[in-house]
Amino acid sequence: MGYTRRKFIQNTTLLGAGTALAWPFSTSFAEATAKPALLGGAPLMEVKKWPTWPRWVSAADESKIIDVLRSGVWSRADKTDAFEKHWAQTIGTKRCLTVVNGTNALITTLANLGVGAGDEVIVPPYTFIATVMAVLAVGAMPVFVDVELDTFLIDPSRVEEKITAQTKAMIPVHIAGLPADMDRLLALAKKHHLLVVEDACQAHLAAYRGKLVGSLGDAGCFSFQNSKNMAIGEGGAITSNNDAFMDRCYSYHNLGLPYGSAVGTVTSGSVIAGTKVRFTEYQAAIGIAMLHRLEEETRLRNENAAYLHRLLADIQGVHPYRLYEGVTRGAYHLFPFRLDKEEFKGLSRDLFLKALQAEGVPCSAGYATLTDKPYLASAFSERRFVQAYPKEMLDFNGFVERNRCPNNEKLCQEQAVWFTQNLLLGTKTDMEGIAAAIRRIYDHAEAIKKA
Repeated sequence: MGYTRRKFIQNTTLLGAGTALAWPFSTSFAEATAKPALLGGAPLMEVKKWPTWPRWVSAADESKIIDVLRSGVWSRADKTDAFEKHWAQTIGTKRCLTVVNGTNALITTLANLGVGAGDEVIVPPYTFIATVMAVLAVGAMPVFVDVELDTFLIDPSRVEEKITAQTKAMIPVHIAGLPADMDRLLALAKKHHLLVVEDACQAHLAAYRGKLVGSLGDAGCFSFQNSKNMAIGEGGAITSNNDAFMDRCYSYHNLGLPYGSAVGTVTSGSVIAGTKVRFTEYQAAIGIAMLHRLEEETRLRNENAAYLHRLLADIQGVHPYRLYEGVTRGAYHLFPFRLDKEEFKGLSRDLFLKALQAEGVPCSAGYATLTDKPYLASAFSERRFVQAYPKEMLDFNGFVERNRCPNNEKLCQEQAVWFTQNLLLGTKTDMEGIAAAIRRIYDHAEAIKKA
């Protein structure tokens, strides 16, 4: 299969002696060279039941929810306070504030750092749309900086050329749970006096130079949506060491009432214009339960991601993500890689995905481009944008041209392939099965194209 024992031993040295004892593809995948499932063969992972997500342990978890239900205290109270304290300690910041979701964590953060109409915010194009929606929600202008193809992350070497006198902040997105190059980004922020808001919504427990992401910038934002590595259904959090900022965020998320005001207070009077995006006690109880397993699950994802990375890197045309030198640990909400069509015998990504899914391996093409969609034109037509920005900045066609990101377009339209984090909660044999399925598709690429 083009994978020598010597090459395997060299590539698995970093995994430790225990892993290096195993041949990369176990005997159960000896039939990997047979006809692909898309062409009528037996699926290589036909009987595989991939780990479901989220995982709920009834015996350990349900009493926490039942206690909240029976208490009758369902709005924000002690359980939420306890979860916030625990999350702050976990991330390594002084403070944490929970909100209803990751999108509102970003909005609340930007609003209370003073980002608004007339400001520009540096963002990467390869991200979930909530990153950009949060910028638009506070009336600021997103400025897209292209990503590096091999990391999927914002390219620090391209940031400075997009900075203007109106640039107020940048949002490094640790997409897929892969930490951005915070050394260079923080240096640029310091040089140009920019705020740094880490979008860590996919990066729970990921670390850069020994510090967890969400603790490196002025603030960090997390999501606890159902698919996330810390799943609560919905939910979000803000982390920071800035007490004054966190006090403002608390007031903002609680109808503008003074920091420390209890839920249900009606006599103290609001001190700022705010909103109501408070966490509930049910969410906090689920979060406390999930937190107990997060460290072990993160360890397993890292171990399997490292193993799968080494297996896939040996297949022609398959290019797994590259981690920056400063990355201590990934979160691996996603396992992304690039499929180079020309190197993969001319097989298109669409056919590759169909073939891999037919083998019993869940996968997807990931994000569509964000820099050229109608939501931007819609925002630019709003009165607050018309009043805050010159007409030429709001010309949609001009915006699209100024914000072209060729690497992002290549990822979105041609190359990116994802595995979701639950696959990485499987076994080493599962990782071998994924690699064997991709190897099978490569070996039969010409036949798949003809069919």
